[in-house]
Amino acid sequence: MVPAGLVIVATPIGNAADISARALGVLRGAHVVACEDTRVTSKLFAIHGICVPLLSYHEHNAAAQRPKIMERLKIGETVALVSDAGMPLISDPGYRLVAECIDEGFPVTCVPGPSSVTTALALSGLPTDRFFFQGFLPAKQGARRAALESLSAIPGSLVVLESANRLAAMLEDAAAALGARPAAVTRELTKRFEEVRRGPLDELARHYHDSGPPKGEVTVVIGPAPEETRELDDDAIDALLARELETSSVRDAADKIARLSGRPRRQVYSRALEILGNDGKP
Repeated sequence: MVPAGLVIVATPIGNAADISARALGVLRGAHVVACEDTRVTSKLFAIHGICVPLLSYHEHNAAAQRPKIMERLKIGETVALVSDAGMPLISDPGYRLVAECIDEGFPVTCVPGPSSVTTALALSGLPTDRFFFQGFLPAKQGARRAALESLSAIPGSLVVLESANRLAAMLEDAAAALGARPAAVTRELTKRFEEVRRGPLDELARHYHDSGPPKGEVTVVIGPAPEETRELDDDAIDALLARELETSSVRDAADKIARLSGRPRRQVYSRALEILGNDGKP
């Protein structure tokens, strides 16, 4: 017996067999299933023999569809909420529906399951004790770099979603903003051609610049700044820069100290220019 109220249900991120027995039971017993794209959810339902009405609920129609869902809940129906893949509410408007249900006193429960965020973290080989889910970054370079720089002080791994076409540019900006941190690019998770490529951000950026956009869905995990580099204060950075500037160009000095310190390259480059002053000498 599926209880009345809103039930958040995780669905597979690629392999249809990853859905849980409990999730199948809830979906079969719901009065209606709210989903991002009825075409995507219909394919999953066809595989598992589920025949339940679907209601489109996504970013562009959420405001209009929420009242319809609330009316169903008021008469005691069970509404299941799914996304196209993975855990609902992660990078979709589902949280507004959940918040409204809570405000109205309707029961809300969850059937947990697959998530590209936790799957990518587990496969990355990077620290998982603390992490920050960024989701998609801005499409334009200036805004993207600013967003990455704002994440530089977070003492944990970063999880970023990115389109295949923007992957190389995002990795280049991440290397410039965060330094040569270790990272992992995951794609096609749980599918036949699943791939995880690991390495420093700058090396990964060069690889995808040369090889072109990969196929499939991409999730990137960026490791935190190495523990030892966080101990370098501004005075230590200045001293290292001054020494490097005696024999290296501003660009080379900034690149080296950014890699060593884990500081954003743009920040280190700006400081190098300040140290040089107007006469071009340290």
